[in-house]
Amino acid sequence: MKKKDERNRYFKYLKGDKYLWAFISLLAVFSFLPVYSASTNLVSTYGETNTTAFSYLLKHALFLLVGFCILFFTQFIDYKYFYRMSVFSIPIVFILLIFTIIQEKELDGVNASRWLHIPFINISFQTSSIAGLVLFIYCARYLAKKNKENISIINSFFPLLFPIFFIVGLIFPANGSTAIIVFISVLILLFIGGYPLKGIIMISLMGILFSGIYVFSVIKWGDKNPANRVYTWKSRIEKFFNHGSEESYQMKQSKNAIVLGNKFGRGPGKSVLKAFLPQSSSDFIYSIIIEEYGSFGGMILLFIYLLILLRIMIIATKVKNHFCSLLVLAVGLPIINQALINMGIAVGLFPVTGQTLPLISAGGTSMWVTFFSFGIILSVSRIIYEKKNSTDKIVTNS
Repeated sequence: MKKKDERNRYFKYLKGDKYLWAFISLLAVFSFLPVYSASTNLVSTYGETNTTAFSYLLKHALFLLVGFCILFFTQFIDYKYFYRMSVFSIPIVFILLIFTIIQEKELDGVNASRWLHIPFINISFQTSSIAGLVLFIYCARYLAKKNKENISIINSFFPLLFPIFFIVGLIFPANGSTAIIVFISVLILLFIGGYPLKGIIMISLMGILFSGIYVFSVIKWGDKNPANRVYTWKSRIEKFFNHGSEESYQMKQSKNAIVLGNKFGRGPGKSVLKAFLPQSSSDFIYSIIIEEYGSFGGMILLFIYLLILLRIMIIATKVKNHFCSLLVLAVGLPIINQALINMGIAVGLFPVTGQTLPLISAGGTSMWVTFFSFGIILSVSRIIYEKKNSTDKIVTNS
């Protein structure tokens, strides 16, 4: 009885959906195994003197610790603050994205303008991850506010469509895959939120038109430098659809890793391809997981993400507040989209992009944004459980 009371005393600080807490913790704890295993590639490629795989593991542990702190404190924030925050955050995101673009930074000869560097404290962060989250929350707010009104492209252009196209447009030049994922996630949210179907089709066509004009302009009149992201996208898409062409080095090694993994894998830490596969600890970590834990392990990981999706859907349908329902879907569905796309890329279903596997891949900004998103979901789910507990108390007392 004493142990039970002590356990309840600690668990009372974990608000919201307990299943979601369990799935998040499970993925975070599991991530240590593939990240530590894949870090040998980082040591050989980027490591300095006295750098070991264990040092990369400690760095990953620090990122996770900060992430759990973000998750823990976010769960206590009332959902009404997210409603207000989105409006004030949009201009800030505009400024951050513009500053990120005008840096014109390059990494190994490739455009790396997706990172904003703060010189005084020597920290870099990916502004597109933050911008996407703010945009999702803002769209959920607008759709909830206009729930019982007639929405059209004309009356929603400046308050809704302009921020969508402006933010996606600023992300697109340096990070095309993220821009596309953000845009598709917004379209899904608009559909769920009751935006007219004709309007969604028009917005989709406008997005395709604007992106097509940009790509055509760069190829026709823009910088002919092969390091330009447009030429990278062009090369990847051509290799993906042209089955007669030679596959990229990354995809070759990724598929080899999956083949070596077979059904039950080579065992934890026994990956061979981790030393040859670029981005083995981030973009292609799913390939290393399958090599070490087999297709069976890969399916279990996929199943956990689907269980998280199920919990997101349950929370969104149980909460009796339109904004809360849209908010949960707005911040939750993009995480699952990113996970499925990352897995799809590893097995060859999609062209190579640069998407990490949420809660598994080594990283900073993207991981913290994911934790913050889950914190928002837990904050909303807290309403359901607090209401349930108060009802149970009333029944018990009566």
